[in-house]
Amino acid sequence: MKPRSVLILLTLAATLLAAAPWLRVPLALAQPGALPPAVPLPPPVPNRSGIDTDALKADVKGSEEAQRKLRADLEAAKGDRGRLNQMLLDTAARTRAVEQQLIDVEGRIAQLDRSASDLGTSLGKRRGVLAQVLAALMRMGREPPPAIVMRPDDALDAVRSALLLGALLPELRVEAETLASDLSELSRVRTELASARDSLTSLRTDLDEDSRRLAVLVGERQKRQAEEHPLASADKAQAESVAKATGDVHDLVTRLENEVGPSARAADAAQAVTRPQEPGRPDLTALKDPARLTPAIAFPQAKGLLPLPVAGVTLRNFGAADGVGGTEKGITIATRAGAPVSAPADGWVVYAGPFRSYGQLLIINAGGGYHILVAGMERITVELGQFVLAGEPVGVMGGLSRTVANPVQRGPGGSGASAQNGSTSPVTATGQPQLYVEFRKDGLSIDPTPWWAATDSQKVRG
Repeated sequence: MKPRSVLILLTLAATLLAAAPWLRVPLALAQPGALPPAVPLPPPVPNRSGIDTDALKADVKGSEEAQRKLRADLEAAKGDRGRLNQMLLDTAARTRAVEQQLIDVEGRIAQLDRSASDLGTSLGKRRGVLAQVLAALMRMGREPPPAIVMRPDDALDAVRSALLLGALLPELRVEAETLASDLSELSRVRTELASARDSLTSLRTDLDEDSRRLAVLVGERQKRQAEEHPLASADKAQAESVAKATGDVHDLVTRLENEVGPSARAADAAQAVTRPQEPGRPDLTALKDPARLTPAIAFPQAKGLLPLPVAGVTLRNFGAADGVGGTEKGITIATRAGAPVSAPADGWVVYAGPFRSYGQLLIINAGGGYHILVAGMERITVELGQFVLAGEPVGVMGGLSRTVANPVQRGPGGSGASAQNGSTSPVTATGQPQLYVEFRKDGLSIDPTPWWAATDSQKVRG
């Protein structure tokens, strides 16, 4: 046998031992006939007996500074509706971006966990093979083949050994290289997994801070809304009464905009500012005014510009089979628990409350006969008659998914997995909260796909 071949195999053995110390084979197991040991458990994670008081103090200090800055911003925005709206839009956009990053990182961690588990299982199953490879290599290193210049019977043994090793060496080399490759991949996966978990921790910290800020800003907005445009309890009760007595969304919208004061005024305002669709690309200058009180552009001209109302994974698209012989009337998005929901477009709130299988339903009149339905939220944070901007927070998701009983009034629920951009995704959303979004024109459901922005830079924002 060539010394070079032995050297190569010994180098591979050293690589295997260095890459996987938990797979080292005791000398007793290197003997022929020895049984491979059980797969070892990963080392236990040491318990942290103490509390990192310095880190806690730093967190408290950072939170206090953020609260002071927010109070200063609110004080500066007193009487300035545009400035408050801009803070709302910026914070909501940042929160949505962090939510999406969290979803991506959590999905990546799940994939890495599966890869690490598969590699560990594969290596564990081949522990016996590894023991044999290492044992053979160690014996070859300690007892190299005898020299040819000796007695004829020794020479014959040497030739036989060389022939045997020559047949085994290719298989040993292939097995050793395969094991080394798997161990290297396992090391890479573990490193990437640690990095992803660090990113996850950082993103969660950022999200917590932005969520607190957003809650304060939404509270301030609604406080000012109540002061400037108080909603009579009778109007709210009347809207809920109409919703209970109506079984169809089209009839609900019609009755609300005819019988309920704030909804009727919202419909009149939407009709009054309806603009004819102009040829070519619309002028987006008005979108830069966060203090606007009417839609910046006509709804038909907003195609390709609207932001999805929540970060998440699209489970079902418009027109897809609904599983009961019909088709989907809108889209369903799986979200993270407690995710903020934003208005997809400028418009007036004509209904905000519970309705049939939709759960908490928000209806926005976007003008020109267009209405946007958003359902599946745990809480709605806007009121009847209120004007909202595209990207402005209007609700909060809950912590569990909902199943809709009526397939015609399709809302959140079910399963599936297609990415936000329409490509297939391995993520499943079982148990996740789900948001349902439907666009309607003159009472009929329409495909919302042409309206969604292709990239974040194209999304409509104030």
